[in-house]
Amino acid sequence: MTFPETEIRGLWPTRRRRSEWRAQAPVVAVVAVGGALGAVARYALALAWPTPAGGFPWATFWTNVSGCAAMGVLMVLVTEVWAAHRLLRPFFGTGVLGGFTTFSTYAVDIRGLVGAGRPGVGLAYLAATLLAALTAVWLASAAARRVLTGRQR
Repeated sequence: MTFPETEIRGLWPTRRRRSEWRAQAPVVAVVAVGGALGAVARYALALAWPTPAGGFPWATFWTNVSGCAAMGVLMVLVTEVWAAHRLLRPFFGTGVLGGFTTFSTYAVDIRGLVGAGRPGVGLAYLAATLLAALTAVWLASAAARRVLTGRQR
């Protein structure tokens, strides 16, 4: 009895899948290391700037906004300026900045504000974070393009 190649791949590991994993292992490793570094930086910022009960979570707000701005600059650099190493974007973008920004904590903060009887502050935080983060990406990438274009002339 013969099986289509796709069925066999689903049942037994093939050499091709092992070589694909070997090729992706460095990417997984740099994302993990970068994510750990970003998460430690975020945690340190949260410890340095704690949020009082029912207060506006400024540390999380500025973490997300600054991380989004850094992502805007990084993407301009790696897509328009440098012929970057293949592990640079996964390390910094997915790893460091993915670990640094924390939109899950943002959601928990909103729920906590609403649960503490501060729905207006929760709604303001929800809207302000989204608006500021999107604006930060846009402004940072535009500024990076402008600065880099000015240097090239």
